[in-house]
Parts: sequence; structure tokens; C-alpha cells
Amino acid sequence: MKSLIYRAFGMLCVMTFLCGGIYPLAVTAISQAAFPGEANGSIIKIDNKAYGTKFLAQQFTGKQYMWGRIMRLDTESFIDKNGNSYFYAAPDNISPASNDYDSLVAQRVQKIKESNPDARIDSIPVDLVTNSGSGLDPHISLAAAEYQIPRLAKERQMSEAEIQKIIDTYTTDKFLGIFGEPVVNVLQVNLALDGLLK
Repeated sequence: MKSLIYRAFGMLCVMTFLCGGIYPLAVTAISQAAFPGEANGSIIKIDNKAYGTKFLAQQFTGKQYMWGRIMRLDTESFIDKNGNSYFYAAPDNISPASNDYDSLVAQRVQKIKESNPDARIDSIPVDLVTNSGSGLDPHISLAAAEYQIPRLAKERQMSEAEIQKIIDTYTTDKFLGIFGEPVVNVLQVNLALDGLLK
């Protein structure tokens, strides 16, 4: 029995060392060497100032900015020791089959139409009026980005071609050219509109 306990304890120590020490260190070293930006959160830094990450959405409400997915923000659930709120967002759990959902989407559609009176298509891209699964989707569809071009051009006093060029710069094509859809990173577009990203 003693030898069995010793062997079990020895195996526990070996596996703890390998899986809890060597493996995480090796993965961290490889990721830092091969993909340092991604490994550190893909933070967008300009002149040593961090503006956010490419992979988490931020809410933009000004008419001079491109709008992303609808966000349900919560700044009350998580408070640090100094009383400051942590930013938090979550998906909207209202069922698409409910009357409340229909009413909510109708309100959002009305707001989008009023804010984009010169949009060239009548149908509003669905991602402009619905939450993403995570509530923090940093991307919108190319159609949703292009829908907003007339408003952005007017507010920024830029040509629509200039806005389109910025959108094209921060559009990611389909994964491997076949999976998914082209998507536009809202934060990068807005930083470019502000002249921070070239």
C-alpha cells in the first residue's frame, strides 16, 4: 500500500510539474515569440497610449462615428476596491419570439433610419439592430459599415470615397477565403476617422 501511495504521489508531482509548469511556460514563450501582439491582447496603441483591443467592442454613439453592434452595458455589477465601475456587457436574453423583442427591434430600426436618412438601401443590416452573442462583438458586416457612409461623410465633411477607403482598410475578408463573411473593425475605423490610425 505504501509503495502505491508513493508512486501515486510521485506521478502527481511529475504531472503537476509538466502540466502546471513546463507546458504553460512553453506555450507562453512560443506565443510571445511568434504572436506577441495577439498574445498580449491585440491592444491598439498609438504614441504609447492604449485605445482598446481589436477583439472587444466599445460603444460609439456620436453621429461622427461608425456605430457597432447594440451593447447592453452594465457598470453597476462589478465595482473595484476604490468604488470605480468595471465596464461589462452581456447578450440580450429577450427571446426573438417575444413581443418585447419585436418592439425593441422596431425602436432600434426607427433610430437607425432617423440617424441615417441618406442611406441608399431601405433594409437595415440586421447587425445594426441586434446584440451579438457575447455583447462585445468588435465587428460589423461590410453592409452595416457601408450603410453608414452617407452619415459619416456628412458629419466629417469628407467624401464618401474617403470613408469607403477607410472601411476597406479595416475590413477582414472571409476566413481562408471561404468561411464566414467580410467584417469591419469598428474601433479601427473610428480611430482612422479621428486621424489616429493611418
